[in-house]
Amino acid sequence: MKKGIFTLAALLATASLFAQTNPAITAWLQNTTVTARHYVSGNSTAINDADLVNVQSVKYSANYVYAATTGLPSYVTGPFLDGNPSLATSQSAIFKVPLNPTKNGGTATPTTGGNIGLFINGVALFDYRDGVSWQNANKRLGGGPLTQKNGNGDGVWNRDAIVGELGGFDCSKAHPAMGNYHHHQNPSAFKLDLKVISNVCNLYNAEGLYAIDSVKHSPLIGFAYDGFPIYGSYANKNPSGKGGVVRMKSGYQLRNITTRTTDATGKTVTAGPNVTDTFPLGYFREDYVFVANPNDSSYLDEHNGRFCITPEYPQGIYCYFATVNASWNSAYPYVVGPTFYGNKVAVKVASIAETVSTYVPSTSNIVSNKIENLKVNIFPNPASDLLVVQRLDLNRDNIEIVVYDIAGRQMDKASILQGSTMVCFDTKTWYAGEYLVKMFTSGGVLTKRISVIKD
Repeated sequence: MKKGIFTLAALLATASLFAQTNPAITAWLQNTTVTARHYVSGNSTAINDADLVNVQSVKYSANYVYAATTGLPSYVTGPFLDGNPSLATSQSAIFKVPLNPTKNGGTATPTTGGNIGLFINGVALFDYRDGVSWQNANKRLGGGPLTQKNGNGDGVWNRDAIVGELGGFDCSKAHPAMGNYHHHQNPSAFKLDLKVISNVCNLYNAEGLYAIDSVKHSPLIGFAYDGFPIYGSYANKNPSGKGGVVRMKSGYQLRNITTRTTDATGKTVTAGPNVTDTFPLGYFREDYVFVANPNDSSYLDEHNGRFCITPEYPQGIYCYFATVNASWNSAYPYVVGPTFYGNKVAVKVASIAETVSTYVPSTSNIVSNKIENLKVNIFPNPASDLLVVQRLDLNRDNIEIVVYDIAGRQMDKASILQGSTMVCFDTKTWYAGEYLVKMFTSGGVLTKRISVIKD
């Protein structure tokens, strides 16, 4: 009897330790209280929705983790200004992801249309494509949203969604497909890029999953369908975890072509349009060729990843990265692809068909909640009409921001929600003077002093 009790206790302890240490279990942003918001075209006031954001529950067995999610983020979605009639809607989905991903030892599996991964807030990851390709017989685009009008394309010269659908992404660089809200690219808002290439944030202010920080290893932001982790844009240059933090670079580069009659190997294929201002290099996925950079470990492989040691994986693991260029604009192949490194086994399931345990996160275990790890930008300082409080890195906690004047009177308050990055305060009615910005987290309180000036 005592032996049985000891064995059961040992098994429970092992399961508990496993849940506490495997990032594929612990990394998800769980929420059961905050609901979604969205913009509609012409209205810059967000509309509150009934559905919850982020991930609602995490369950796990010895081999799999199950993330139940609506697929909606805490940042405001929409509008989608290219005529997309869809809104981001709840997917009520359960995703089954392997806890022990394995390398594919055979022919690499291509990424496909639809979900190829999941961000830690439950939002879907798509690859580079949007379903549109060139239709050579009629010298036009077809497929995807153009199918009803033009029919299908040839599937040889496939349009890059980041280029072709730029006008339809919201401020957070995402859009829905039949309600399934998804990112094709690095999930950091357009307005946070060093070179801003979309003005959608000017009226429809929103954020992304995290804010890029060029001096710190980027956070773990998701998992691909082969189970391997996805990180943001910066990491240690050396796979050993040493060498300083640098931008991870795509190994793909544009081909030196003016006509589209061959693929990257030189093989003749069904022709696409000549390279023009209308169809510039980079408009199609086949405009790229992979070039290995064996002497520079900051360049990634053909799957857009590499083996490396990270804060979450001190023993090392293969990692994908959300690649950007020097201006922080998304860089092909963006996150994963065009093939998976590992064996693609993750799936969406209707129910869980094995015995599982439930993972309940503890705020005391969230390192980023600790005040010494809370890195924020408050700008402009001094302020005049608007004050922005921005959390750098990934926010895993709801942070309440309260602004007081020097006399201790509360001027305003708001929250940076888990899985979002910033809040804005309207200071037009505040008087000139000094103010205190207090940030309350489960790990303590951080106070910053700011000034407001008036003409």
